[in-house]
Amino acid sequence: MSQVERVLVVPRSAVEKVGMFHGLVLDVDKYQEALFAAGVPKFLARPEAEQDPTHKQLIPYVIIQCGEKYLTYVRGKRAGETRLVGNRSIGIGGHINPVDNEVPLFGIDYKEIYENAVLREVDEEININGNRSDRIVALLNDDTNEVGAVHLGVVHVLTVDNENVTRNEQMITQLEFKTLEELHAVRDEMETWSQLCLDGLEKLAN
Repeated sequence: MSQVERVLVVPRSAVEKVGMFHGLVLDVDKYQEALFAAGVPKFLARPEAEQDPTHKQLIPYVIIQCGEKYLTYVRGKRAGETRLVGNRSIGIGGHINPVDNEVPLFGIDYKEIYENAVLREVDEEININGNRSDRIVALLNDDTNEVGAVHLGVVHVLTVDNENVTRNEQMITQLEFKTLEELHAVRDEMETWSQLCLDGLEKLAN
């Protein structure tokens, strides 16, 4: 019998205490402090979390920047989130799962678990040849659809020094770097989160 996937969540009420929002919020420090405070984050079974709008699954959404261009791809049929198959994306990332050697019985540092998971997730999905620098630039929320209602995006910009980036997973198709102008030309093909990020990308990337 396969083990049920567990994912990192925070109570929706924890976000509301700081201030619920739609789209992007750039003042990330106060949200991070609240969301990673002791007793706030926890792991839930994914089937339960997907049907529970009283919790938000924390999802890193990593935008890869190289100079004036940004990595984009189309989610293939092997994508983990079937509701997003066929959509163009500018975000790399996925659910945060517990790793046995990272979850002690006492004193769990969920911020450290999150940060380690982001690095793993990027390296699992794509192969970056060269130097990189990562920073959190925004939080992302969209309650207007069933996917967004149970997820909260943590938007990263990961800067690389060359375009030698290849895919590690079959769910990533049509991988390429595009300019802002080229991305806006295909905006209608994008998933909602990517559209929201694209609209604020000039602010996020600076």
